[in-house]
Amino acid sequence: MRDHMPLLHDAATRRAIDRRLHALRSDTRPRWGRMSVDQMLWHVNQAMDVSIGSLALPPGGPPLPKGVLKFMVLRLPWVKGAPTNPAFVATARHDFDAERARCLRLIDILTGRALDDAWVTHPVFGPMTGAEVSTLHAKHLDHHLTQFGV
Repeated sequence: MRDHMPLLHDAATRRAIDRRLHALRSDTRPRWGRMSVDQMLWHVNQAMDVSIGSLALPPGGPPLPKGVLKFMVLRLPWVKGAPTNPAFVATARHDFDAERARCLRLIDILTGRALDDAWVTHPVFGPMTGAEVSTLHAKHLDHHLTQFGV
């Protein structure tokens, strides 16, 4: 079942994400939504920080059971304007170059871990395998890079 899910750990997926991140510019405008490009990078970085255990989310959970939400996020297509965790809503501007460098560094950290390692229990999705974490971030990055036309 995993073979149709994108994995950030797959070399081709990783190269494509890296290429798309390098195609962004500080003045790249979104095709939809209200985030600026620097805010989008901060947003995806916060999500990756949660998965590597370097950021804790405030208490409170999604309106759906964790297993249901995890299934939906990993297996179903993402729509424009889908709700996000309030902790990931960017309200300030950020340094574009610093956030892009942080994004590339976090991708290195994530993909440097083996898929069969033990991964941090996600505060929103519950226990996750390495493949699920890899898929989550491949889809998240793809969604937002598409939002910015790269």
